[in-house]
Amino acid sequence: MSKTTVRWITGQQFIGIDSTNHSVVLSTPSEGIGMKPSDLLLVALSSCIAVDVVEIIAKKRMQLESLEIAADGQQDQDPPWTFRAIDLLFTLRGKGLVEKDIAQAIELAENKYCSVGATIRGTAQITTRFVINPDQA
Repeated sequence: MSKTTVRWITGQQFIGIDSTNHSVVLSTPSEGIGMKPSDLLLVALSSCIAVDVVEIIAKKRMQLESLEIAADGQQDQDPPWTFRAIDLLFTLRGKGLVEKDIAQAIELAENKYCSVGATIRGTAQITTRFVINPDQA
């Protein structure tokens, strides 16, 4: 079970604390400090998928050197600004990365293992793309 706490700091600034006592500062864009809660949702989705992608790639005995996920979310223009489409661009670098295996790792992570994706998939269409950069070793 997951349990979190959000505490108000001042103005429109808050601190979010997770079930393992790690924290993140949240705020509205006008406050100039902390993440926007809606951006944090994109970070949660990206990192949820990333954890499993890294694990699956390791199990396939490929050597991942770097992974970056850029998320682009499209929201309704009116409140509550619901996400309707989220595009994730994976940029990977490593030795022996095989396109077919990377595609399978992303698909499994997104559709089978990621609880965040499973939760938001009912309202937002999630698309994924990836680029493998040549190893620079």
